[in-house]
Amino acid sequence: MLSVAVVGASPLGGSIAHRLAAQSGVREVRLIDSAVSVAEGTALDIQQAGPVEQFDTAVIGKGNLHDVVGANIVVLAGPAGGATLEWSEEAGLEVLEQIARLNHHALVVCAGSTHRSLVERTVASRWMERRRIIGSGPSALAAAIRAIVALELRCSAGDVSLAVLGRPPQHLVVPWSEASVRGVTVPRLLEPQRLASLQRRVTLIWPPGPYALAAAAARVCNSVANGTADRGFPCYVVLEGELGVRGTAVAVTVELDATGVSRVVEPALSVRERTQLESALQT
Repeated sequence: MLSVAVVGASPLGGSIAHRLAAQSGVREVRLIDSAVSVAEGTALDIQQAGPVEQFDTAVIGKGNLHDVVGANIVVLAGPAGGATLEWSEEAGLEVLEQIARLNHHALVVCAGSTHRSLVERTVASRWMERRRIIGSGPSALAAAIRAIVALELRCSAGDVSLAVLGRPPQHLVVPWSEASVRGVTVPRLLEPQRLASLQRRVTLIWPPGPYALAAAAARVCNSVANGTADRGFPCYVVLEGELGVRGTAVAVTVELDATGVSRVVEPALSVRERTQLESALQT
């Protein structure tokens, strides 16, 4: 079993640490923040919830970024006491540069909704290979859209399958032609007016909330830890020629293994959706 370091004891970081511990897919969770008392207190609270929720994952609060050394996965969340739940772009870049120097092998998961540019700039700076760093925000967005579809069709969100592409929120493409419920495509289940209304609602749900973001990051980590991540997740990854794009972080479906991105899944798109995606990627 693997160890995961969560950098930042904000409510987002604490939620990620809790979900990782409760799902029992990893051996150890290190919650790291320069506000060590917050990190230690949050870790202790999660640990004490273990007997209630029936998990025994070790959760440890740490105060030094050097504690990412040896972790198999590093999750970037946000600092305790910050104005926002996530690292700002410049502060996040400083943290990522240090992580790159301290841990040369870990998969790095940027958990925030605003972290697309962090993924892109980290790879552009050559601190990490593109396979080693992803953003899990698109997985949270896809889950939110699945929830809306489920409400519209009065079904379980677990029955809904869809992808998100592009650069949310302004340049988001949902391939509705391939979205499905129990194998039946959504356009066959919704008349055009209802589908158009649904598409308008989708544009209003960005950014995902902290619980959705935490759930998405934890699911990616647990899937890598359990060896089940090859089924694909919507994530930010820097493209290297896929979709005709190079050097830009884009939401696409990726397959992962213990070392990071193993494959970018090329989407099946209608002619209209491909035109929308090309426009989104060129803007």
